[in-house]
Amino acid sequence: MTDFNVAMDNEQQIELLRHTERSRLRALVAADTDAARILHADDFQLITPIGIMLSREEYLGAIAAGQMRYLSWEPGEIAVRLYGDAAVLRYQAYLEINFGGQSVPRSRYWHMDSYEWREGRWQAVWSQATAIR
Repeated sequence: MTDFNVAMDNEQQIELLRHTERSRLRALVAADTDAARILHADDFQLITPIGIMLSREEYLGAIAAGQMRYLSWEPGEIAVRLYGDAAVLRYQAYLEINFGGQSVPRSRYWHMDSYEWREGRWQAVWSQATAIR
């Protein structure tokens, strides 16, 4: 990954990652799959709180079809570990979602996302959510 933006220092990269994650969440809540597609790598994988793995196309397809509809996604402070052209983000968030016609009430989740610098931007590669009971 030779096109990494070395013009930014670590703090600027960390802020860009936080901004990118918030933009990704806004796109998912708005069901803007065109914007979301840019922020998810081709080989993106999501592990849902119930242990199902979804590819980017399965995930965004479910959102486009209305099978998954985020009603709200409110992230807290986003912690970032930066490793050159890769990064790991971790945060808690309140989510409310409708999944397959079933409303899942507003609940708290841990989120862990890995990003890689690809095609001149940060893209989500792996994502995992865990319910906080």
